[in-house]
Amino acid sequence: MIDISIITVNYNNRDGLEKTINSVLNQTFTNYEFIIIDGNSKDGSKELIDRNSDKISYWVSEEDSGIYNAMNKGIRKSTGNYLLFLNSGDSLHSSVSLNEVHVILNSAIDIYYGDIEYSEGGIKTKRFFPEKLTFSFFLEHSISHQASFIKKTLFDKFFYYNEDHEIISDWEFFIYAICKRNARTYKINQIITDYDTSGLSSNLANHDKMHRERAAVIEKHFPAFIDDYKNIKFLESKRGKQIMQVSKHSLLWRLLKGYLGILMLFLPKVKSKNG
Repeated sequence: MIDISIITVNYNNRDGLEKTINSVLNQTFTNYEFIIIDGNSKDGSKELIDRNSDKISYWVSEEDSGIYNAMNKGIRKSTGNYLLFLNSGDSLHSSVSLNEVHVILNSAIDIYYGDIEYSEGGIKTKRFFPEKLTFSFFLEHSISHQASFIKKTLFDKFFYYNEDHEIISDWEFFIYAICKRNARTYKINQIITDYDTSGLSSNLANHDKMHRERAAVIEKHFPAFIDDYKNIKFLESKRGKQIMQVSKHSLLWRLLKGYLGILMLFLPKVKSKNG
């Protein structure tokens, strides 16, 4: 029986895919299956997959309707007890990452989740998730599916990823499974994945759409809390604007003080009456 299925979805990200493949093939633990779903890439990704096909359990390269459609294809092809969605560009943190997870796997737990590390501007940052996952946490945050091992039977029991959403279907699955259906979770206190920050949800330009999609999910699964969610987002938006205004005013004040300082250097000095 396969313990872990690693599902990687890719579209025109050959370099990122190579990074992901290498991190998986470098694992000391080998009782996993590796599934790659490629969206008919034209950048050499298919050729890269084909060269490594003897080490890949299943792969396909064909057009899809989006990232969640591709992830669902991977779920349907998987045979492992637990699924890890490692997108192209993401990599396992070390060569023993899977082995360290495998030794604690227990069928009584539905979702194992660990921490991530990411790099922006050459600066590495670790993101640690809480030991206890609450509804209030999910209203503003999420755990990382790139560092989560989800029991496959949960998808058949609840639902597969919602392909109508573009950004937050993994968040929808987590908040529904954990906060509504009481899925049993376990926090792995270690870095599991080096997270690639080029994804849709990491792009600030997509955050308005992300919040709209999240609001629709709250209204669907937790209708009693939709007003609370909207109020939280309103207050966040208002606070953000206030911070921007303060920052703007502070900048203007610093510029004004600088200008006055320069001006004073050129003004004639006024002599005192005793001077």
